[in-house]
Amino acid sequence: MTIQANAQEQQLPYHQIPDYPNEYTPNTVAARMVDGLGYRYYWATKDLRAEDLAYRISEDSRTTRETLDHIYGLTRTIMHAPQSKVNTYPKEELTFDELRKRTLENIAFASKLLKEGEDGEMDEYLMIFQRGENTTEYPFWNMINGPISDAIYHTGQIVAFRRASGNPIQKGVRVLTGKTAE
Repeated sequence: MTIQANAQEQQLPYHQIPDYPNEYTPNTVAARMVDGLGYRYYWATKDLRAEDLAYRISEDSRTTRETLDHIYGLTRTIMHAPQSKVNTYPKEELTFDELRKRTLENIAFASKLLKEGEDGEMDEYLMIFQRGENTTEYPFWNMINGPISDAIYHTGQIVAFRRASGNPIQKGVRVLTGKTAE
């Protein structure tokens, strides 16, 4: 990797997990879960090759790239909930680098919104889905067991897929501390 490419890589969010907040609140705990996702996603997707993106564990499964597209959609939902913003499903054609950058930015923005939230505000955070004329709302509780957990789950799949396609994640990634020995 060139010096310029390395500098650009380190400018992306979650090269390391941010320092933890000084206090436990519903917002800071939720934000920390999102930060954990960001750190895992950063390292799971770093240096993926074309053959890794095309990897499919079976004929009826998603490719790694399709799984990354799904995670991106989940991060849009995670980002929208603290704003109680309606989730729409725009069709976007993104390169892998654009997809990775936007996903990491979505995660960082969601964490920022959660950390900046006021005590008691989480009751007002809604997941709102609109499909045609139908609108469905869910409380933030569903965000935890839904999109946040799902994104973490699928990020783990990326780690397994890339290992199976011959490109394991970099040694030294420490999810417990959020620091990577490079």
